[in-house]
Amino acid sequence: MLQTAERVSDVDASDNYIYQRSLLAYHEAAKIVSGDILEIGTGSGYGIKIISPKADRYVTIDKFDNEQVQTMVKTYSNVSFTKMEVPPLNGIPDNSFDFVITFQVIEHIEDDKAFVSEIHRVLKKGGKLIVSTPNIKMTLTRNPWHIREYTTGELDSLLKVKFPSVIKNGVYGNEKVFEYYEKNKKSVQRITRFDIFDLQHKAPRWMLQIPYDILNRLNRRRLLKDNTGLVSDFSLDDYSISEAKENCLDLYYIAEK
Repeated sequence: MLQTAERVSDVDASDNYIYQRSLLAYHEAAKIVSGDILEIGTGSGYGIKIISPKADRYVTIDKFDNEQVQTMVKTYSNVSFTKMEVPPLNGIPDNSFDFVITFQVIEHIEDDKAFVSEIHRVLKKGGKLIVSTPNIKMTLTRNPWHIREYTTGELDSLLKVKFPSVIKNGVYGNEKVFEYYEKNKKSVQRITRFDIFDLQHKAPRWMLQIPYDILNRLNRRRLLKDNTGLVSDFSLDDYSISEAKENCLDLYYIAEK
């Protein structure tokens, strides 16, 4: 079976390049979060064990439910899960959280302004939003599962509508990471050269989603097969966070209410 490439986990070895990058977001957040924490976009729940020790109360929400998340919720007494599509953040009172974390979610949200506004509403004064999202400047091809992707300036402008203070960081990789990135780039170019009518940009998103997902997964597995040592060897140490520039892989912003 082909697991969707949009729900990254440690289940498929071909995801390791992305999985380790995703883990970094949680480990960096764990350095600063405390108190009451809301996560929007729980995914498969691999971040719960990283964040929950830092929280007095940890509320996670996602539009999908799964067995792995339910197991994690039972494991940690301070963690709860609610199935919910956002925005809005239904049933969540104003000024109720010290931190909101949302990783690789905002690019999927139709009304991103309402999304940011709702996060601002549920944060306490002085509370912080930690958000990650792909840097469009480093995207290799259109992802039809994403409503939009952001430049460093676009995400900054969006957040500053509600948040006066925004720290603009980015996720970077070392030489090994960019060796994989270049291999991936060439592989994607081999696939997209057949798109002579530029359908990846012209066709409706819904029409492209399933073909994209299948090709993305097959491409990752081919890269794993051809570069097994490289892909399996990726770890947190291969990634870092510093000031966001055009060549960062992800944007990693911290906004304070």
